Amino acid sequence: MSLRVVLAIAILLCGWGFLFAQKPWREYPAIEYSDFFVPPDARVPHEWTRARLKYPDVFGGQDFGPSAYWTMDYPRSDRHLLPGIARLTRIDARSVEQIVELDGSDDIYNWPFLYAVEVGHWQLPDKQAQQLRDFINRGGFLMVDDFHGNTEWSIFMASLSKVFPDRGPEDLPDSSEMFHTLYDLEHRVQIPGAGAWQRGVTYEQPEDGGKDPHWRAVYDNRNRVVVAICHDMDLGDAWEHADDPWYPENMTGLAYRIAINYIVYDMSH
Repeated sequence: MSLRVVLAIAILLCGWGFLFAQKPWREYPAIEYSDFFVPPDARVPHEWTRARLKYPDVFGGQDFGPSAYWTMDYPRSDRHLLPGIARLTRIDARSVEQIVELDGSDDIYNWPFLYAVEVGHWQLPDKQAQQLRDFINRGGFLMVDDFHGNTEWSIFMASLSKVFPDRGPEDLPDSSEMFHTLYDLEHRVQIPGAGAWQRGVTYEQPEDGGKDPHWRAVYDNRNRVVVAICHDMDLGDAWEHADDPWYPENMTGLAYRIAINYIVYDMSH
């Protein structure tokens, strides 16, 4: 057998293994929704898919179900946002999310853009924090959203400091490329959760320092943003309620533009 044939077989076997390393799409019970429309392309391959991180939380919540904070707004916010990504850009985006875990398998490395919600409640064990760092060091990107006030910030940082013991978050300046990849977003407002908006405000937990929005990031050694931090705001609710007439359209529009900018930044840097 020639060397060329041997190499061809080896490449095919590697590709076969890669395909089987990807876990199939599946749906989980969630805090808010248990029966939501599944788009027809749920199991159809696409060029890009956004992953949602399934993590353990400080209250010992179940892996999924009514006490799992990682399922907040899921899947409604995902399935409103993702078709918008496909419609407003040239990205071939799948219309459903992919749930991923830091479980020691190679699956997470198949999904380079990772979204984590309610990270003011996450609690990453050491092994999961190490794998998240490895995921990011291999080129992965993490966006976190929907946590508020100083207490939740401290809980978030307790796990993030395990991921990055050698660096911490910095405020993003208005001139950051993150805000200028596709849309110019130097003028931003605080994006409210649905409950806050219904109370006539845009913030949560003002008594704990949660009144003002903070746009922050962690950079790698090449000055590339690898963790985008949306603190004291709730983009997930803006996507979730994109079809509700009582939720302000300008807030939803801004939330979509922010997500698109972050995705395009990740794909181009």
